[in-house]
Amino acid sequence: MNLMGVRVKRFILGVSLGLISMITACGGSGAGTDSASTVPSTGSVVLKPPKLSFTDTGVSVSDGVTRNGLWAVESDVSWEYSLDQGVTWISGTGGSFEVKGDGPKMIWVRARDNAGNTSEIVVVTCVLDTMAPAPVSVTASVDGFTRTLEVAGLEGNAKWEYSLDNKMNWNPGSGSGLGTLGNGLNMIWLRQVDVAGNASEAQAFDLLAAGSGMSHEASTNPLQPSTMAKGLLTMLIHGVVVRGDADYVRYDIPKNHRLKSVKLVRYVSEDAIAFYAIQSSSVFDAGVEMSLPTSLQRNSAKAR
Repeated sequence: MNLMGVRVKRFILGVSLGLISMITACGGSGAGTDSASTVPSTGSVVLKPPKLSFTDTGVSVSDGVTRNGLWAVESDVSWEYSLDQGVTWISGTGGSFEVKGDGPKMIWVRARDNAGNTSEIVVVTCVLDTMAPAPVSVTASVDGFTRTLEVAGLEGNAKWEYSLDNKMNWNPGSGSGLGTLGNGLNMIWLRQVDVAGNASEAQAFDLLAAGSGMSHEASTNPLQPSTMAKGLLTMLIHGVVVRGDADYVRYDIPKNHRLKSVKLVRYVSEDAIAFYAIQSSSVFDAGVEMSLPTSLQRNSAKAR
């Protein structure tokens, strides 16, 4: 496999039982920073300016966009803050204060002692966003053996996620939608998360609904695997198999892309051991031989 970044043209999956989630991506991301500066102040005693920190939530943790308006303050003496560029000052209590109301914020904070001396003013900025985005719209389509759930209605720079366990855990998605192949899964939930980290209401999709055409038994022939539709960046392979009934699936990685991750999302079986295999070949030619090479035996032992 392309652990060193070498492009893999295609691979075959032999899935024992469970769900495998895959994401491929080109890479690349953008990030900004919140700004901080000081404004001179006058006084006969020089006080140390306060130190401020906050939790940057969302897609990026360094862009200054957050759904959490709580700021932590460290100061050797009393402190105060202003939300109107010094027109009015609010006395701080404890070690934090909370900014409310969505939108860009410019916050001034300074130390102040009992004699009225003040420190230089620390100026920080952030964007507060506490409003959840609208639910995504989902359109189902069928391409060969692949059932695709196209995701639309995303906010700018938002990401989408999917859940396989009634919204208890969420997996990141990449590309325009989720491609599925198999017959072992019923419900999928999809949602978007905006740049501040607010999640939309989850949309449920029933893969086994009457007339949906979303269920497919993957090929049991390693020489003729079921082929995933091309162009998808996030795929979900699922199935219910028993001894002697392996599933063989082929996926061709899009041009100029590379495999980012392969995850075994769920496994339920009375068998103590199961495996899935990835092979860089047009067909899976390992047969049913269960004796693994030394390196795979070592990795298998670690995984148990």
